[in-house]
Amino acid sequence: MPTWLQAAILGIVQGLTEFLPVSSTAHLLIGERLLGFDDPGSVFTEMIQLGSILAIVWLYRRKVLDVITGLPTRPEARRFALMLVLAALPALVVGGLASDFIERVLHKSFVTIAVAFILGGIVMLVVERLVVRHAKDIGAGRPEREGDLAHRVDDTSTRQAVGIGLFQVLALVPGVSRSGSTIVGGLLVGLDRPTAAEFSFFLAMPTMAATFAHSLLKLRHQITSDRLTELAIGFVMAFVASAAVVEPFLRVVRRRGFSPFAWYRIVIGVLLLIAVATGWGF
Repeated sequence: MPTWLQAAILGIVQGLTEFLPVSSTAHLLIGERLLGFDDPGSVFTEMIQLGSILAIVWLYRRKVLDVITGLPTRPEARRFALMLVLAALPALVVGGLASDFIERVLHKSFVTIAVAFILGGIVMLVVERLVVRHAKDIGAGRPEREGDLAHRVDDTSTRQAVGIGLFQVLALVPGVSRSGSTIVGGLLVGLDRPTAAEFSFFLAMPTMAATFAHSLLKLRHQITSDRLTELAIGFVMAFVASAAVVEPFLRVVRRRGFSPFAWYRIVIGVLLLIAVATGWGF
């Protein structure tokens, strides 16, 4: 298979999975192994994330511009920006300190990825059940504590932002999923389903932008001219796929919650464990 076609397929995989709670990094690592795609230093894996970053910025451009232009004069804009910074910091600090271990050890262990898939799926099913039960309690007239629920990303409290940020640290393990960990964290700290998903999207902007900048600084000497074509193809496909998947994802979440993604994770994790045990490609 031509390298450009491999890059296109992997770019689509990155874009489709980045904002779903299924771990884009794990899917890329699995896809690269299956396709026989050579990615020394994880340059391709790290660099094409820029396509997904720009896609989510484009989709939420009105909100982004509103916050940026409102920073000098509007307290609510400054507050929202502060919530994103607080939520992004834990993963950025831990990721910066442990980046070598994550890439050299965790990214090479498909058993770790498979176990993370399965455990993450189970956690999502449990949390989903808790969310449904809580919603039924409220519908039955049982009181909820004031300030526990947030139905808009702008209503996210400092406590909730920090809690989501701590959950995002778990996503440093490939297979856990950045969006999955932050969505689960959002549900547990009191955001409703769509709000938890949207806060995860907004949190992706500073988190992924900082991660991309760190990777670019670290890997800049490995970005050779002969790799620019595959990087460009992967970037474009990641942008298109990410832009296309967000709205359908939110519609599924509103109708069916996160259970379909949880079961998908469990099935893929089991299949990956079988593949590793039998030596098939892993």
